[in-house]
Amino acid sequence: MTKIGIYFAYWTHEWDADFHPFVDKVADLGFDILEINGGTVAHMSSAERKALKAHADDKNLTLSFCFGLPKKFDVSSPDPKVREDGLAFLRRMTEGVGEMGGGNLGGILYSYWPAKMPKEEEDKRPYFDRSVESMKKAVKYAEDNNVVYCMEVVNRFEQFMLNTAAEAIEYVDAVGSPYAKVMLDTFHMNIEEDFIGDAIIRTGDKLGHLHIGENNRMPPGYGHIPWTEIGHALRKINYKGHVVMEPFMMPGGQVGSDIGVFRDLSTGLDIDAEARKALLFMRGVLK
Repeated sequence: MTKIGIYFAYWTHEWDADFHPFVDKVADLGFDILEINGGTVAHMSSAERKALKAHADDKNLTLSFCFGLPKKFDVSSPDPKVREDGLAFLRRMTEGVGEMGGGNLGGILYSYWPAKMPKEEEDKRPYFDRSVESMKKAVKYAEDNNVVYCMEVVNRFEQFMLNTAAEAIEYVDAVGSPYAKVMLDTFHMNIEEDFIGDAIIRTGDKLGHLHIGENNRMPPGYGHIPWTEIGHALRKINYKGHVVMEPFMMPGGQVGSDIGVFRDLSTGLDIDAEARKALLFMRGVLK
């Protein structure tokens, strides 16, 4: 059975949090995976990391990790010092994840988030090439720590480098490591892909991680994402990786600001109950 998880920030207004309450909540709701902020993990002490991993193990939960690098750590930057700082942070974050047993570390690891191409430029190729050069160095940290970097494909309004599955496939092929994979997200695919199922099939065994959510960032079942098509595509490529729900419903704080939630989608809803309902819905989609 495919493991299904949820991102902790469904419940929070800030990216940094104490993850222990979410271990209990997510396990009680019936999920298999809790996804947490990799940037927070980078700043935790060794004891804190080990305690969180032990708590997750006790609840039979797998941990996965996600992060969007800030601009000061942009590994595609024209500034060599910024790239060097980005690699140092990636190493620290990867070693932290490795200390917790390794696993998937996804997100905007290849540039920064949110980002637009500088107004005076039109060619993103130099950014792509510098990023690949950086990632060839960084992926060695992944190899040493049993971590798989999953390059998240996001829409044009949040990043400019990897907007489609095809671009991400080209990127991971250029990096050339089994520890560099593609991460797709149904919310972003709804904006950028011609046919979502075809993009999943094209990605094939390079797909390392899948985020799921509706076109309006609600939990699966509250929008027009073609779930039957997605389930068929995942079965066709025999996908056995993680599927992690990433809905965002609440405005406010850094999460609401960064994601662009400007109206409260949770009004009148019990968001714990909605998470459980979406989990059951997805179990049906993926069976």
